[in-house]
Amino acid sequence: MRSVHFLLAFVLLALASSIASAFDPSPLQDFCVAINDPKAAVFVNGKFCKNPKMATANDFSFSGLNIPRNTENRVGSNVTLLNVDQIPGLNTLGISLARIDFAQNGGLNPPHTHPRATEILVVVEGELYVGFVTSNPDNRFISKVLYPGDVFVFPFGLIHFQLNIAKTPAVAFAGLSSQNPGTITIANAVFGSDPLISPDVLAKAFHLDLKIVNYLQKLFGGNSE
Repeated sequence: MRSVHFLLAFVLLALASSIASAFDPSPLQDFCVAINDPKAAVFVNGKFCKNPKMATANDFSFSGLNIPRNTENRVGSNVTLLNVDQIPGLNTLGISLARIDFAQNGGLNPPHTHPRATEILVVVEGELYVGFVTSNPDNRFISKVLYPGDVFVFPFGLIHFQLNIAKTPAVAFAGLSSQNPGTITIANAVFGSDPLISPDVLAKAFHLDLKIVNYLQKLFGGNSE
C-alpha cells in the first residue's frame, strides 16, 4: 500500500510540474494577430520548418563575419546581425549573433533595446564605454569601460549602448537569446516613427520646445503622412 501511495504522489508531482512549466511561447516578432481562417494567414510565430531530410550545411552556416564593415555614417557604427533570416537553421533554437564595428574616436551603437533578448557582448578590439539603464522607478545607470577580452551582459529589454573611446577602430561580438531579438533604437523610434508621434506629446514628455521637436523629427526622417 505504501508503494501505491508513493506512486500516486509521484504521478501527481509529475503532473503538477508539467502544469507549472507550461507557458505561452515567447514572441519571435513584434506581434502575431490571431485569425480564424488559416488560408488567410501570413505569418507564424517564427518560421515554417523545412523537411529535416532536406536540410544542408548551408542552412546552419554563414561566411564573412571576419570582414570589417563600413562605419561611415552619422553614428559611426555598423551592426551585422546573424539571426534566423541569415541562418535558417537558427529557427526555434533561441539564439543569434552580431558583429559590431565602431569608428575610432566616438563610434557609437546608440541607445537601444532588444524586446525579445538578453545580450552578452565581448570586445575584440578597441575600448568600449558601455552601459544600461534599469527600469522605473529607479532608472539606475550601470556602466563600465571594456577592453579586449572583456565581457558585459545587457539584461533583457533594457536600454543600453556602446561607445568606442579608443583612437583606433573597435570590434565586438554579441550573442543574443533569441533567433529574432529585434532592435528598437530609441531616438529613431521616438522621433522617426511612421506616422509621426504628435509633437505636442513629445514636447511634453521630453520638456522640449515644439520647434526642437519638429527639428528632431525632420532629422530622424519621420513620416508626417
